[in-house]
Amino acid sequence: MMTVRPLALVMAALLSGCANSGAGSAPQSPAKSQPEYFGTAHPFASEAIYFLITDRFVDGDPDNNYPEDSGWDRPLSWDNGDVANVGFQGGDFRGVLDNADYITEMGFSAVWMTPIVANPADAFNGGDPIRRQGFAMDRGKAGYHGYWGVNFYQLDKHLPSPGLDYAAFTGAMSDKGLKTVLDVVINHGSPAYTMPEPLPGYGQLYDEQGRLVADHQNRPPQQLDPANQPLHRFFNTEPDLAQLADMNVEQAEVMDYFVGAYLKWLGQGAAAFRIDTVKHVPASAWAEFSRRIRAEYPDLFMFGEVYDFDAGVIGQYTFPDKGGMSVLDFPMKAALGQIFEQDAGFEVLASTLHLSGDTYANPYELTTFYDNHDMPRINASDEGFIDAHNWLFTARGIPVIYYGSEMGFERGKAEHAGNRNYFGADNLEAARSHPIRQHLSRIAKVRQQSVALQRGLQLTLTLEGDSAIFYRVYQRSDEAQTALVMLNKGDTPMPVAEQRMMQSGQWRDAFSGEVITLAEGEALVAEVPAHGVRVFLREGQIEGAELNSALATLQSR
Repeated sequence: MMTVRPLALVMAALLSGCANSGAGSAPQSPAKSQPEYFGTAHPFASEAIYFLITDRFVDGDPDNNYPEDSGWDRPLSWDNGDVANVGFQGGDFRGVLDNADYITEMGFSAVWMTPIVANPADAFNGGDPIRRQGFAMDRGKAGYHGYWGVNFYQLDKHLPSPGLDYAAFTGAMSDKGLKTVLDVVINHGSPAYTMPEPLPGYGQLYDEQGRLVADHQNRPPQQLDPANQPLHRFFNTEPDLAQLADMNVEQAEVMDYFVGAYLKWLGQGAAAFRIDTVKHVPASAWAEFSRRIRAEYPDLFMFGEVYDFDAGVIGQYTFPDKGGMSVLDFPMKAALGQIFEQDAGFEVLASTLHLSGDTYANPYELTTFYDNHDMPRINASDEGFIDAHNWLFTARGIPVIYYGSEMGFERGKAEHAGNRNYFGADNLEAARSHPIRQHLSRIAKVRQQSVALQRGLQLTLTLEGDSAIFYRVYQRSDEAQTALVMLNKGDTPMPVAEQRMMQSGQWRDAFSGEVITLAEGEALVAEVPAHGVRVFLREGQIEGAELNSALATLQSR
């Protein structure tokens, strides 16, 4: 799906800006006399994504809480004072929509929400007991997170309100300036075995008409008999994640089920896909899923969770034979942790950028992040969050920020220690004046208004210690903009006199609007505040031979 530029096509790429982006290809521009420089042509690269667990954001409609179910409000308390909850807590479509302005005020233009499909209403009584640290412990937990689907054609009852089904929700969000990213699961359903007594929905799968099409019958996978028992035919017979029902998507009937479900939600306004547990599904199945979805929605942007910190492992899924999707940039996430939790220098990011080579089909379409719901939240200071956001909103890739990070919510906490805690109206109000949110909004809005920061090539000048300096350049069709970015994560102001490949002409400070006019060979002199960022923008074609040469090399790769 993503932009691929083989070396044999270098000259064509430079002259026509060809970008064969299967993430959703934009129309190609006619040949130009000037070379064209851009990281990606895909429109979704202009977005910035706010990620939230819908149940944990805001309870906008108490009438869809269902407190009579055993899955409602299941608190955890630990000896060290940490608290969490593994039950439903009331967040819903109404809570997100009513606070859409809060999200757009920060400079976000897309919202990734956890899965919307029907999950069991009761708490699971099997599985392993929950501990404060660790993974795959589901005893006593409810499907508040949405990843335990039992009917992928039906909304979970905790989400909609009268007059606000998914189609109405996505339409209203669009009116607010927000695209809705659908979380896609085809690897598994709900927990399916180890229950002392069977519970409604668990281990079962229903179709669009509400008919039971699969049932694990509380049996371990090795005891299933798909060849002779029709209700077992959807499942694999080897365990995978925890006690989840593992779907055999290599079977045509199973693939048909999931393709049909996700086409339904696309028809109701989903604007992009985030794809769960990618490496737990055969790559050939992702290729088939992608082919069939894009037959109907050829420009759809999809990004997958390949939970691995090896770029070679995650990068393979960006190519068409393994799904042709973007991926969450786990290697960069690891580097950001080293920098903002352990005080490493910016140089550790150099090996994660992959601005040349063929590790990724297109590194500019990766989604970049520092934490999420499946790992401990980053344990950074306020300044660390500010510095991390300054990087994510200026460097290559599409930034994804987890809800609450705008105020350092539950920093350092893992899943059962507070990572997924309820945010609510009080925290939203408190976050409005928080310095992390104020600085996040400032840099996110600069990116929102700069095509160079969204989709331009990145040419690194300095990545060392507390300093990062780089160009972002977009020169395509009738649009040409260069951004010069200066980052300082140090505790004291950083003077800069940047002359390397500097273009003459007018450079506008993206924050103040002040214009600096440079003569040929003159350096751009600026001071970058402690834990600060400066962005200078130049409109117009690239003129210097040295910069043209460097950009041409990057474009060809």
